[in-house]
Formats: sequence, C-alpha cells, structure tokens
Amino acid sequence: MTDQTPETTQLFLTAAMPCPYLPGRQERKLFTHLAGKRAASLHHLLSDNGFRRSQNLIYRPACEGCNACQSVRIVAGEFVRSARFRRVMRQNEDLAVSVRPTLATSEQYELFKRYLDSRHAGGGMTQMSPLDYEYMVEDTPVQSVLVEYRLREHPQHRLVAVALTDVMPDGLSMVYSFYDPDMARRSLGTYLILDHIAQVRSAGLDYVYLGYWVKDSPKMAYKAQYRPLEVQKGNQGWCLLD
Repeated sequence: MTDQTPETTQLFLTAAMPCPYLPGRQERKLFTHLAGKRAASLHHLLSDNGFRRSQNLIYRPACEGCNACQSVRIVAGEFVRSARFRRVMRQNEDLAVSVRPTLATSEQYELFKRYLDSRHAGGGMTQMSPLDYEYMVEDTPVQSVLVEYRLREHPQHRLVAVALTDVMPDGLSMVYSFYDPDMARRSLGTYLILDHIAQVRSAGLDYVYLGYWVKDSPKMAYKAQYRPLEVQKGNQGWCLLD
C-alpha cells in the first residue's frame, strides 16, 4: 500500500507486527527512502511531521486504532535542570565529549554489544553483526555525527557512551545511543540527553528530537521528564505536553 506526501513522495506501509512497546497490540509503519539531492530537505520536512530516520529510511507509526507513539522534542532554550539533572551533570564532569564523523569502529561495536546484551537481551538488535552496526552508523544520506564520551583520566581514555545524532536545521535528533551498562550509577542515558540540550543551546538552535514517547510504556515514558516537551499532533503541529 502507498500514500503521497505533499511533495508527492511515495510512502509504503509495512505489514502488521507485534508492538515492541504495548503488549497485545500490533504495529504498522509508513516509510519512504531518503536518497539523492532531496534527502536533507525531505528528512527535515518529514521529521517536522513526526517521522524518524533509520539508516536511509524514514518512518512513522501508522497503527490501526492506536496513536500511543507520539514524536517529541525538547525546547532546549527553556529547559531548566532539576536537582537530579544537576547531580547527573556533576557525576559525569570527568567525561570528555568529542563529535566525530559517522565511521564505525570495533571499539564502538564492542560497547554497543555489551549494552544490548545487558539492557535489551532477547531483542532483535542483539543479533546485529559488526557489518550490521556499520550500516546503522554509516548508511546515512543526511548530515549525521557520532558523539563519543570518554573517561578523561583513564589511561586509554575509555569509551563509555556513544550517540548517533542527526544535525537538523533547528536542532539535533538523537537517532540511537548506547553506553556502558556497568556504569548505571552515572545515569549515562540521562547525561547524553542533557549534553545534547547543552550542545543545542550553545549552537543557538531550538530543539532536541527524542523520537517517540509512549506514555504507558516503561521503556519510553521517561522522556516526559524533559520539560518543556513538545508533541507532534498532526494537523495541530507541535504542541506543548500538558
């Protein structure tokens, strides 16, 4: 099945699959390919309408009778760190942050596998090979970067977290992030989001795109902590989460 965007881009509809967030439900996705000279502009247009990129595809949920997955973005300029967020920043002051080209390394892959085996055991991504990881990182038709986080004082500057991030005209879109599962007390997942907010503010941009928020899913509900948070509501555009 296909549909058309306002720019006559052909959209495809996937077959129904078990929902990864809400038990007993089925998910379907609308998707299209990003390629050629229009890739960047199409990426921004569709992202502004609630789509997310995965390699050279961009998609959004299109589930019958369900709209639980809602695209969200943090209004970086108005974000105020809570006491907990300030504590997380202090706990990670010893990390060095570097922005690198989207080139996969064996060091990143080893961390990626440890993260998946610990945090998402049994999930589909745990079967990803080094080549699969390389495709995930490098197969991007838009401006993307890898943000690496390393222990500054470690003799080998140990890699502890990575974020694959798309650079948007109005901010940063966090495509996928992973971190050392043995450093849970540092709240590295939270720190990566806080650091992206700081990067967006420093660059004079507006938003950190977080992907989909699912209110009733323990995996996804945490995103509501980052206020002010805007939700994409179709014809209404972006609206503040109440």
